[in-house]
Amino acid sequence: MPMAAHHQTSKHTTDLGAIQKAEDFVRAFMLGFNVDDALALVRLDDLFVESFEVTDVKPLKGDHLSRAIGRIAGVGGKTKFTIENVTKTRIVLADSKVHILGSFQNIAIARNAICGLILGSPPSKVYGNMRAVASRMAERF
Repeated sequence: MPMAAHHQTSKHTTDLGAIQKAEDFVRAFMLGFNVDDALALVRLDDLFVESFEVTDVKPLKGDHLSRAIGRIAGVGGKTKFTIENVTKTRIVLADSKVHILGSFQNIAIARNAICGLILGSPPSKVYGNMRAVASRMAERF
């Protein structure tokens, strides 16, 4: 039986986007983000969640798929943690799905880094490219 959550406004609701924010929060939590990260979607307007399959980037099966997912995570989660810190995003690896929470531009930087790892680029090259793009973005603002 499918699970469903019902959201509705009350006479005390002042924010017209409250229903959408509630849906975003529940969706982020269900995708595997922790409660504090999911709450950031409610509090901040410029945060989004993007999801994609590893196989959308490169059609992989079996051990090759597992290896690609392992490359994204890194030893002890180090690679994922580095991408999160440099791009100011949060990443959830769920089976062969990748979920990224952050601002639009930061999601794009993190997605490009993850795609590079899936396609077989060495982590050091991915880190260098990611840091260069992130520093250029920081200079603009």
